[in-house]
Amino acid sequence: MKKASNLTNKIEDPQLRPHTSDLNRLLAGDHHDPHSVLGAHEYGDHTVIRTYRPHAVAVDAVVGGRRHRFEHIESGVFAVALPFTDLIDYRLEISYDTGGDTPLVHTVADAYRFLPTLGEMDLHLFAEGRHERLWEVLGAHPRSFTTPDGVVEGVSFAVWAPNAKGVSLIGEFNHWDGNEAQLRALGSTGVWELFWPGFPIGGLYKFRVHGADGVVTERADPMAFATEVPPQTASRVTRSEYTWSDDDWMAGRALRNPVFEPMS
Repeated sequence: MKKASNLTNKIEDPQLRPHTSDLNRLLAGDHHDPHSVLGAHEYGDHTVIRTYRPHAVAVDAVVGGRRHRFEHIESGVFAVALPFTDLIDYRLEISYDTGGDTPLVHTVADAYRFLPTLGEMDLHLFAEGRHERLWEVLGAHPRSFTTPDGVVEGVSFAVWAPNAKGVSLIGEFNHWDGNEAQLRALGSTGVWELFWPGFPIGGLYKFRVHGADGVVTERADPMAFATEVPPQTASRVTRSEYTWSDDDWMAGRALRNPVFEPMS
């Protein structure tokens, strides 16, 4: 990593504080590209990391074993300037008030450091209406990524909301807060996506959608593999462990005429 000189970490630094329009949209929950504001971004000879943690009392970045304390910018948005570029990896230590003398500290990977989990071919086929395996790219999918600081387990979320101004992930993990985990729009496809490190298998979630008409609604995932017990309506993350054993039948299906075969 390259070091910088004469760096000051003050909240008056315009590079620490997001542009006013970006900040307002983040706080409103209707930013179409939160990854362009949050996460790590290079400015000249230093790197600024921003995170939105409205329930936190303090945030630190852990880089190579060293802690760097974030400044609280406004309404749960935190930022820190690091005196170097070429940041390879880091973790966030997020402190929460427990009402006692010792805060609760969670160490997590930064969700806004990861590339989209949908590829260009997926988006191309989706835009043309020719994607034949949508259940593999939309919905909630447990994933793991190997990073320099270790393996990151989490869940990727993707939903089609073509008329939305903003989409957020809400659930038990963030006390159903509508702004903390905002998805990004992937081009003009109408698909919104986010990988959230540490999201538990079995966790409940919904999407909070900010419509173009200004109406905010909470939606279950139409591509979810599991839900909670009715009358509750949240979706549930699950990992399929079923092993199919119908290879012979599938291989022979092309040789049969369905008109003359039994329906079941």
